[in-house]
Amino acid sequence: MIRVPNVRVVDEEGSQLGVLPTPRALQMALERGLDLVEVAPNAAPPVVKFLDYGHYKYEQARKEKEARRHQRSVEFKEIRLKPKIGKGDFDTKVRRAIEFLEEGDRVKVAVQFRGREVSHAFIGRDLLNRFADLIREHGTVDRQPLLEGKSMSMTVVSTHKPKVHAPAGRAEDGTADEAPAPDASPAAGTTIESVPTDQAAGD
Repeated sequence: MIRVPNVRVVDEEGSQLGVLPTPRALQMALERGLDLVEVAPNAAPPVVKFLDYGHYKYEQARKEKEARRHQRSVEFKEIRLKPKIGKGDFDTKVRRAIEFLEEGDRVKVAVQFRGREVSHAFIGRDLLNRFADLIREHGTVDRQPLLEGKSMSMTVVSTHKPKVHAPAGRAEDGTADEAPAPDASPAAGTTIESVPTDQAAGD
């Protein structure tokens, strides 16, 4: 219910009718078989319009749904490394992290230690620092390398805006379906395991 004594009236065609007493505006709306709807309640005086309220609510809901469809939430991706990762594998992980960051996602990069490897945690820190240096044009380190149990990780925030995917291939909930990368890397998951190798990092 509109409680203010006067309102600024806009008719169903969008024409300004000026400031009128609220009862008079309501009577005019009823005479046209329409509702009197506040479209700018914070204005002084509030702005009202002659509308079919049911149709108005339907259009509002449709516009909100369309807006959500074009939004893309930032995802949290994870890439896992091993202390003795080979150069080729390491470079692959760097490229994948850059792809995630270009999409606007946050990335967690973790080094997994096994057994006594954790006693050489500095190796993991050096590896993460080298990783951060290679992706610095696409993201900034949000959390510096931190050892937690047998894992040392850092988080990286993208410097790119999240990309909005085209409507084609969109799921019913409004989220976009991402096609797999041409190199068949496991981009669909949020975690990438490194492939064991006998080659030490830095070789």
